[in-house]
Amino acid sequence: MDVQRLDSFQDTLQDGLLKLCRNAGICGAELLSSSDIESKWSSFAKDYIADAVENFNSYPEAAIAWAAFLGMGVANDWDTDWQAAKDKPYKSYYGPRGWDDMDEYILGPCLHLKADYAKKVSQTFDSCALAAMGLLRHEAIETWSKEGFYALARIYGTMFRIGACAELYRLGYKLTALPDIISNK
Repeated sequence: MDVQRLDSFQDTLQDGLLKLCRNAGICGAELLSSSDIESKWSSFAKDYIADAVENFNSYPEAAIAWAAFLGMGVANDWDTDWQAAKDKPYKSYYGPRGWDDMDEYILGPCLHLKADYAKKVSQTFDSCALAAMGLLRHEAIETWSKEGFYALARIYGTMFRIGACAELYRLGYKLTALPDIISNK
């Protein structure tokens, strides 16, 4: 397994997806994140990847895009009441039909997004999923291979972070430089 190749693949993917989301107006120039949100991906990754693998052959774009919706849901919970939500289980983000309508459930009952913005987010995440698939093809990574599995795992994690970034951006967060308090003694 060529970890450097996967790292490069992930960096290229993240830069491209962030640009796509910025151009769509759902993210800013920087990837907004939080260690709390990142740790939630770490605890959800195994279960999410199991769902994605099960659905990938029939619904590859959904398997990829749903990770971004999950990131949005977690970021919203982080902003709303992290103490109450930090132990929320993965399947609590499922819709009434389980994994199949996770996107609709998160955009609707969880985030209460207006229909036009929800549609914009959905279309953007669909475009991100297609771009990720395009990058896999461009890099000649076969999804059925061992390398493909690890590349897809990187894609899912990146999409989760992109979704979290989109929600943090929507909520008004931005990166701000802190003053250098050490040199101002």
